[in-house]
Amino acid sequence: MGKVLVIDDEKAIRNTLKDILGLEGYDVLLAENGPQGIELFAKGGIDIVFLDIKMPEMDGMEVLDKLQEAAPEVPIIMISGHGTIETAVEAIKKGAYDFIAKPLDLNRILITLRNATDKTSLVQETKKLKSKVNKTFDIVGESDAIKRVKEVIDKVAPTEARVMITGSNGTGKELVARWLHEKSQRAASSFVEVNCAAIPSELIESELFGHEKGAFTSAVKQRKGKFEQADGGTLFLDEIGDMSLSAQAKVLRALQENKVSRVGGDKDINVNVRVVAATNKNLLEEIAKGTFREDLYHRLSVILIHVPSLVDRLEDIPLLAEHFLDLISTEYSMPRPKISTEAIAELQKLKWTGNVREFRNVIERLMILSGKEIKADDVKMYASPQMN
Repeated sequence: MGKVLVIDDEKAIRNTLKDILGLEGYDVLLAENGPQGIELFAKGGIDIVFLDIKMPEMDGMEVLDKLQEAAPEVPIIMISGHGTIETAVEAIKKGAYDFIAKPLDLNRILITLRNATDKTSLVQETKKLKSKVNKTFDIVGESDAIKRVKEVIDKVAPTEARVMITGSNGTGKELVARWLHEKSQRAASSFVEVNCAAIPSELIESELFGHEKGAFTSAVKQRKGKFEQADGGTLFLDEIGDMSLSAQAKVLRALQENKVSRVGGDKDINVNVRVVAATNKNLLEEIAKGTFREDLYHRLSVILIHVPSLVDRLEDIPLLAEHFLDLISTEYSMPRPKISTEAIAELQKLKWTGNVREFRNVIERLMILSGKEIKADDVKMYASPQMN
């Protein structure tokens, strides 16, 4: 069920809680004072804490601070024989999960315990999910080119600066955008992505800014656009070089005024959005051709990050291979094969016009078609889409 730590100077209370919680299937540790409780807590593995507010050696509020500093995600239930509303409020303000007055009520203890257990389970599940997501979107590599990208992300992410990400298709521009968001002050809010190349020009404005009911034939109800959905978070405009000039003008206004107007509406809506853009085009050439606004380019490119092609960082292929072998074997619930040094050398000889996206597909193909170990002959036979 989990491990519970009881910190209370009254032996009778400690033993009572141990009996009650033990019957519920919990492993219970007992501490008769604050320092002892902190020492047990520091060993790790504690899921929930029952903490007495008034103890002679060390005040419970001080212990609460120490425990929260060490592991803020662990629910701490405060207990006291001298409880007042003021004491309870102070404990909750300091981060306690709940407050129970003595004499302890069995039903109240069990309800609070189960609620706290649910919270702990949710936190742990969220951590696992976040770890999986982070692994999926990790930027893998130790080449100088990738190290420079990571260094810029670390410097820029905490700021509100707008970023333009450049690079060929399949290099991982979206990963850079995601990490700019994850390492920013906006990480708890939404990351909203728009692929400007995949949306017809006549619909891009509705997609970005939303529309009112009846604004056009198929607008059967009001709809929020991506700017509104990303309010407080990050809006990633992928392949912005394919955006129409009309939409570019509206994006420029949104960036200048932090306001948008839905298609078919006349009301301005305030938005607080950090915009990160990406393109595989040379926007300076597009400006010269008249297909991209120069003023928008300068608004978006406060910081420029170029993501290198895979052929410019071939030394990262061994790490990328191991990364995708781990990832794909988990996704497919299949045994993870080894990959030989000779196979890696063969992979490094290929042109990789599709960059990391193509590389992942090849690793997936090799995992499915090769044996327990991917060898050089497997790469020669299966790496090309036109397999021998």
